[in-house]
Amino acid sequence: MIRFKSYFFVMILTVLWSCGGGEKPTNDNNSKSIFKYNQDVAVTSLDPAFAKMQSNIWAVDHLFNRLVELDDNLNIIPAIAKSWKVSDDGLVYTFEIRNDVFFHDDAVFAGGKGRKVTANDIKYSYERLLDPKTGSPGTWVFTGKLGNNPFKVVDEHTFQLTLSKPFRPMLGILSMHYLSIIPKEAIDKYGKEFRSHPVGTGPFKFKKWLENQSLFLTKNDNYFEKGLPYLDAIKVSFIGDKKTAFLEFMSGKLDFLAGIESSFVNELLQSDGSLKPDLAAKFNFQKNPFLNSEYLGIRMKMQDKSPLKKKKVRQALNFAIDRNQMLKSLRNSVGKPAISGFTPIGLPSYSAEKVKGYNFNPDKASKLLAEAGYPNGKNFPEIKLQTTKSYLDICTFITRQWTDIGIKVQIDVVEPATLRNMMSKEQVPFFRGSWIADYPDAENFFSVFYGKQPAPPNYTRFNNSKFDAFYEAAVKENDEAKRYALYQKMDQILVEEAPVIFLFYDETAQFSGKNISGLSSNAFNLLKLKNVKKERS
Repeated sequence: MIRFKSYFFVMILTVLWSCGGGEKPTNDNNSKSIFKYNQDVAVTSLDPAFAKMQSNIWAVDHLFNRLVELDDNLNIIPAIAKSWKVSDDGLVYTFEIRNDVFFHDDAVFAGGKGRKVTANDIKYSYERLLDPKTGSPGTWVFTGKLGNNPFKVVDEHTFQLTLSKPFRPMLGILSMHYLSIIPKEAIDKYGKEFRSHPVGTGPFKFKKWLENQSLFLTKNDNYFEKGLPYLDAIKVSFIGDKKTAFLEFMSGKLDFLAGIESSFVNELLQSDGSLKPDLAAKFNFQKNPFLNSEYLGIRMKMQDKSPLKKKKVRQALNFAIDRNQMLKSLRNSVGKPAISGFTPIGLPSYSAEKVKGYNFNPDKASKLLAEAGYPNGKNFPEIKLQTTKSYLDICTFITRQWTDIGIKVQIDVVEPATLRNMMSKEQVPFFRGSWIADYPDAENFFSVFYGKQPAPPNYTRFNNSKFDAFYEAAVKENDEAKRYALYQKMDQILVEEAPVIFLFYDETAQFSGKNISGLSSNAFNLLKLKNVKKERS
């Protein structure tokens, strides 16, 4: 079956490059540098308005640009906007638009030639995102933030965004893929089918999408960053079985592999998280912080007499976990123990010195449990932890450690969509969760616990007046040092109140062939390919 899939994808690629339309190879596929990678979850839409999950986001990132974007160090950098300024009151953002950004060539334009991007395209893209007819899951990015007449075209090259109140992370939000710039002509022509006929400004342009099988993109020769990209094309396969994709990578049929899986991680990494020595001559390996905090959530508003309502019980559960051993045993040390609050490593406000969290201390856990009225777990009722299949190994490790202090926990495995729905409806008291950053500011993580937020994102229904006051002050604070100090105070409150069991801060694990260069890594786990080169064999 593995061999059949491999031949199938190669056959499809050969057929597509020999079909009419787009650039054709002069001789055969080997004359082009084609970067090949796999997504185990297939792309569902190439429309940026639906760039919610990673597979969609990666594809959209190749095809589109935003006003501003992030570099690999999470700095906001110019993209379609060449510069910007913010009014003294923090309400008006004025952007100067580049004069050399063009949409991809497409039949929607006169003569099939892509036209220049103007401020009107920015306004249209943002208004379309918010239009209920679009049905985007990304409308929340502007919720409660916009002032009257929020999107204004000053002139062809000047765009203004007006907020209702200061919101310091706004530029970070504008770097999100939901806010990619699109042409109205394409929506007028393709309508809902824009999902499968995208027209953007990015370094690569659309060629062919065989849903649930493959996606093919080609080089944009008119890209505004002159000289880029270096690659001629990208091929994305959608092999759902991670072990199969791993074998495709090991055999050289894929150029890139992201993430780890228990079925093959020991074939790539040593227990300390380093690449196996015998593979060093064949593959490149990068491991870097990923803005994702993994946790177990506790619904703070419970109707029953659950022991989880007691703060000392929640603290005891946190002290009873050997996070280092968990990561070493189950993830070959990919990830860092979450011992400094909820903000992950990689954000500038993270501080292991200023935020003191939970280390492994079973004696302290037992003491707290006794103080809560459950010495050695006596009279502690069995509780249920709900998780998904992919995290069963981690939850099993944790619950076994809790038995050492006398606490028994039943694990209930449910489908991911079912668990999310139950969390949103506040129907699950104890659940496995994670929070991946939407934009590069710790505010995004603290919004998960802001008392005025619904579920989502406040699945725990945490409500703390001091935390909320710090949060409201932080989003208005322009002084970074002062804002980070407020963030650290919020993190310490979360440690003290323990509405979650802190597990680990995630890391990316990226593997590529030795013939690949220029592949950068970033804390958003984006696959940026405009600077990548592939040495031809």
